[in-house]
Amino acid sequence: MIDRVSVTRYVTPLREGGSLPGLVEGDDLGTYVCKFRGAGQGERVLVAEVIASGLADRLGLRTPRLVGLDLDPQLARYEADEEVQDLLNASPGLNLGIDFLPGSFGYDGEVAAAAEVAARILWLDAFTANVDRTWRNPNLLLWHGEVWVIDHGASLYFHHGWPGGVGDPARFAAQPWDVTGHVFASSVDRLAEVDAAVELSEPDLRAVVDDVPDEWLTPVPGTETADALREAYVAFLSARLASRAWLPGASAA
Repeated sequence: MIDRVSVTRYVTPLREGGSLPGLVEGDDLGTYVCKFRGAGQGERVLVAEVIASGLADRLGLRTPRLVGLDLDPQLARYEADEEVQDLLNASPGLNLGIDFLPGSFGYDGEVAAAAEVAARILWLDAFTANVDRTWRNPNLLLWHGEVWVIDHGASLYFHHGWPGGVGDPARFAAQPWDVTGHVFASSVDRLAEVDAAVELSEPDLRAVVDDVPDEWLTPVPGTETADALREAYVAFLSARLASRAWLPGASAA
């Protein structure tokens, strides 16, 4: 699983997103963007972050290192902002830390991404059904002249439909993905080439799912253990990988 770090100081909120992530320092002397389990849609967003980030890494894309951040809500006592206090108090235990990239800035297209990188990002987003990489919110950073992919929480929408139990992986496998509005939509003609070069396997999928901490695998009816939930994620991702109905420009498998 991802490494665990204890939060020693809350530095400042980052108000670019709706979930109010914060910049924090850890006991490893690292600085992280913290995504809180008590924000937005809860732990499942953190699960999507870990899985999609792991897939990005296996596709050869640059993505910041992730850690689990142990948070003591006592830190809230030192915050004047009531919104931040509420968020810290709602997020005891393990939260998600994303390595802070000092000096990075948001991707605006002025510096073109390499064609291969753009197409691989497009493939990743199609595979994970990510709907949040538009020009309004690219979720890309430029750091040391390279494009880095961040903020994958809008991926893997299927798990938000699990309150009554795990659904059917075949449905996710067959769900098409709309490329319209994507930052790299113009790279759609390169998807077939990238798809042919992708070397993901079930062991790869299982490895990225295994990185998810047990604390974020909330039980659902019929699937009450962390290991059972991991198997569900592997089943959904494996079904998606076996199909090409989701890939823009490809026919169903």
